[in-house]
Amino acid sequence: MKLANLLRADHILLEMKAVEHWPSIVELVGHLVHTGQLPPTQRDEMLDAFRAREAQVSTGIGFGVAIPHAFSDHLDRVIAVFGRSRAGIDFEALDNAPVHFIILFIVPRKDYHLHLRTLAAIAKMFTNREVLRQLGSAESHGEILAIFDSKPARAGA
Repeated sequence: MKLANLLRADHILLEMKAVEHWPSIVELVGHLVHTGQLPPTQRDEMLDAFRAREAQVSTGIGFGVAIPHAFSDHLDRVIAVFGRSRAGIDFEALDNAPVHFIILFIVPRKDYHLHLRTLAAIAKMFTNREVLRQLGSAESHGEILAIFDSKPARAGA
């Protein structure tokens, strides 16, 4: 699975406003609503789902990356949004480092297996240092989509 299959240009925030963990999730869920991916009536329910997930352990996986994810009973496809913060977000990441890249996604509850595949694909891409470097220097939505559309090199490269 390629992230480019989940994202369009308007699903990318080149510079997030939030500087802390929870406000960044609220900003990204708000963007899903703003772009029509998530109905406004489901906003609060999804925020509750993300809050419950983040209460277990932060989805800040380290290396400047966070992958918040949740399930929905109302969706029939995976939806996603990507946010970048050059300044960094205090996300309570596992390595305590600021988060610069967040890919937030919601999976239909009936497709649990898809959740694991999506999470694995995202984690694989975001463990590639060259991909992280390219995402950090990309100047446009199109450049970011092209990075997500490329086949990632081996992890840790």
